[in-house]
Amino acid sequence: MCGRSTKVSQLLALCFLKSFCLELKGYGPVFEEQPIDTIYPEESSDGKVAMNCRARGIPAPIYKWRLNNWEIDLTKQRYSMVGGNLEINNPEKSRDAGKYVCIASNIHGIVRSREANLNFGYLDLFPPEERSEVKVREGVGAVLLCEPPYHYPDDLSYRWLLNEFPIFIALDKRRFVSQTNGNLYIAKVEASDKGNYSCFVSSPSITKSVFSKFIPLIPQTDRTKGYPADIKVKFKDTYALLWQNVTLECFALGNPVPEIRWAKYLEPMPSTAEISMSGAVFKIFNIQYEDEGTYECEAENHRGKDKHQARVYVQAYPEWVEHINDTERDIGSELYWPCVATGKPIPAIRWFKNGVSLRRNELRIQSLSFDDAGMYQCIAENTYGIIYANAELKILASAPTFEFNPMKKKVLAAKGGRVIIECKPKAAPKPRFSWSKGTELLVNGTRMRIWDDGSLEIMNITKMDEGSYTCFAENNRGKANSTGTLVITDATRITLAPINVDVTVGENATMQCIASHDPTLDLTFIWSLNGYPIDFEKESEHYERGVMVKNNGELLIKNAQLRHAGRYTCTAQSIVDNSSASADLVVRGPPGPPGGIRVEDIRDSSVWITWSRGTDNHSPISKYTIQSKTFLSEEWKDAKTGNVETARVADLVPWMEYEFRIIATNTLGIGEPSIPSQRIRTEGAPPNVAPSDIGGGGGTNRELTITWVPLSREYHYGNNFGYIVAFKPFGEKEWRRVTVTNPDIGRYVHKDESMPPSSEYQVKVKAFNNKGDGPFSITAVIFSAKDAPTERPTEVGVSWQHIFQPSAEGYQIRYWANYEKEVASQRVQVANSEYSTKLENLKPDTQYHIDVCAFNSAGYGPTSAIVSALTKKSPPSQRPRNLSAVRSGEKYIVTWEHVRSLSNESSVEGYKVLYRPDGQHEGKLVMTARRWIEIPIPKNGQYVVEVRAHSEGGDGEVGQIIVPDTIMKGMVLRRLGSEDR
Repeated sequence: MCGRSTKVSQLLALCFLKSFCLELKGYGPVFEEQPIDTIYPEESSDGKVAMNCRARGIPAPIYKWRLNNWEIDLTKQRYSMVGGNLEINNPEKSRDAGKYVCIASNIHGIVRSREANLNFGYLDLFPPEERSEVKVREGVGAVLLCEPPYHYPDDLSYRWLLNEFPIFIALDKRRFVSQTNGNLYIAKVEASDKGNYSCFVSSPSITKSVFSKFIPLIPQTDRTKGYPADIKVKFKDTYALLWQNVTLECFALGNPVPEIRWAKYLEPMPSTAEISMSGAVFKIFNIQYEDEGTYECEAENHRGKDKHQARVYVQAYPEWVEHINDTERDIGSELYWPCVATGKPIPAIRWFKNGVSLRRNELRIQSLSFDDAGMYQCIAENTYGIIYANAELKILASAPTFEFNPMKKKVLAAKGGRVIIECKPKAAPKPRFSWSKGTELLVNGTRMRIWDDGSLEIMNITKMDEGSYTCFAENNRGKANSTGTLVITDATRITLAPINVDVTVGENATMQCIASHDPTLDLTFIWSLNGYPIDFEKESEHYERGVMVKNNGELLIKNAQLRHAGRYTCTAQSIVDNSSASADLVVRGPPGPPGGIRVEDIRDSSVWITWSRGTDNHSPISKYTIQSKTFLSEEWKDAKTGNVETARVADLVPWMEYEFRIIATNTLGIGEPSIPSQRIRTEGAPPNVAPSDIGGGGGTNRELTITWVPLSREYHYGNNFGYIVAFKPFGEKEWRRVTVTNPDIGRYVHKDESMPPSSEYQVKVKAFNNKGDGPFSITAVIFSAKDAPTERPTEVGVSWQHIFQPSAEGYQIRYWANYEKEVASQRVQVANSEYSTKLENLKPDTQYHIDVCAFNSAGYGPTSAIVSALTKKSPPSQRPRNLSAVRSGEKYIVTWEHVRSLSNESSVEGYKVLYRPDGQHEGKLVMTARRWIEIPIPKNGQYVVEVRAHSEGGDGEVGQIIVPDTIMKGMVLRRLGSEDR
């Protein structure tokens, strides 16, 4: 690398000695692709890994690679190069793991890529030893340890198998799998948790998964009464990168199962926070600096609570504030290249030139030489990453030349004014400058000055300054000159300036402006208001130029508004010089908006408001109007008027959010309103309005339904708003009271099995909040529900009395559903000897209408009165799932998941379990309300166990499991039924 840099310097030095510079065309290497951190699976069958590198440059770059700062011998067969990409054949951890750097170079210089790590990923198998069984009392919490095997990298994900693959545990409020250590936590063990558990570990980096030996979990039936919340999964102090997602875990054991709540200590929660997994997982998406702080999770059940706190720190990857770019500098000049980065912690800065460290954190060169040309890299690094900024420094050396930027042939200047004649030749190093007028050499004086950049300045110009001027430039590589002519013109002058004008809003005003100028030049008038030029096209509604009459720039202001007041400046301008004059326009009108609103001394129905005066717009303020607005309406309402900058506003609604604004008025009109105050909430007070339309009655048997119209939000007057419902049987003295805490509900249903049907009750309702109770409503009289039939037929049995006519040959029964028309009825006929029949294949949970008539060969007789019947709901459609059998001594314990009925199905009342020898139809039938039974070990062959849910609508679908006569420890039983696969 050093040899290449020396060759470049020698080439440039040779250019200098020959008094001309052969320009090095092209540019240095610029990376388009750099190597990235790579994980190679140790068990990979690819046998090859690639580290990519690509750079552009003219001439095309050549590439080298370094491993742990040692140059790689690319002639070895283990390596191959495709462009700049390095391929490693049959990679080995002992030889190939480490930091890789790609180096690209051409005649302009050398650059290093970012460092990229090559690591070897692996995930070992779990140990072959059997896992010990875990016995836990029902109602007590349990933790099953995963203890993952050795692995790299540490980005594992965890799930737990139950009894067989791929049956994974469904997580809920009671069960949680930590993605930090893989352990399974069960807040409260139940009988249904019995089974064999295996920890399933996946590594996404190497796409490999392994699972542990099964852990038998055996719940013990001596159930505990309960215990307080106990947090077992605790998040630690966490360092997160800005804009990344952060996950915190918190889970507690307890009986009952604890509720988990999250909070940020003494601060509001982040807007991007999300809680999942029944409260156990707290995520912050795109974390920001303001999200840093202490976070707390609290677990609670009615037996006690537990808290845990830890801090989240927000760090940041390095990011450029200012960095280097390709630069050309004159030889001998000074270079300071600022390179500033931000991050947390603050990044350290280091430099490379042509791939070699400069061992400094700042780059400053006093006198540049050709040796300083090349490729530079500024590197910013902190704990979390590295960023690179690359740039090429070119050193320029040439004799002065005006070829690319000659002096202007003709320069105009106004008499009495000032002119600058520019002289900007191309030269490196910077030349020395001198000037002449004709043959007279010019020197710095009171009227003339030669600037460092070569420009000539002439002040207080007279006609005598007219003539030819020559600029001379010289450096150590040569000299050159260029000539231009200075022409003097008459100065521009304002001869009739604008004067101050005073108008009222809506009136017109005129600003005059007349100027003299050099007759050979064109004159333009520019008008500005308070320093900003007026756009006559956009502002044509209010601004218009006067009729142009010989150098007249008059301005007409139409329908003047308050915003048009200010200082107007007329500028008469030619291409050589300009002249300006100003005047003020006063516009009188309604006041401006008041400011600085403060709301203080906040009470339940009043506040104290102060504000500051706005502009009176040249007419004294006569009064102020205070307006208020609540979230119930977008309309502003007048609250109070007065002529001082402070007032108390009364008659407000308690516990209501208000905004206030102020409007000022003077003799010229009503001004614009102020910016609204900050939103405030008045203090609370007890309700003073009672609910209306008290009523109710009806419902199902043994119920008393009470209804009322809920009070609107404005009458809540405080927090924790709700209703107190009082009722008593008519004639009794004692009122029974219940509390309804939902402020939006206007209904309460009282259930009492001893309540007589159609009983008369007196009822009344009042509102309450955290400040007290309001008045009771008027008392209303309602009736409890009527008694309802207690039976519903599923199969409808129909019976009737015979008619006493010997001509009757039989009876016809018609029936149709409530949603069908009578003409669509179905019919059943029976013989004359029958007194009843059964109607089958009816739809469940459906109202049917039925009538009966006699018939013979002559036709049908009159129908009976129509009767109605309601069929029962259908049995559960779901079969028992996740059947398992675990041997316990001389018995098997068979368990299954509870069957949940759908809304249109009968509720599960228990289970029917039939176990029989395989191949036989006869067996033993057991009825149970539990979700498990014990059966004896089969003596010969195996048992088929069938389980189905039982309800008033009948029996549900069957689930099956095969139970063998012997079972190996850890063996998972084969289930029947496609739904379990």
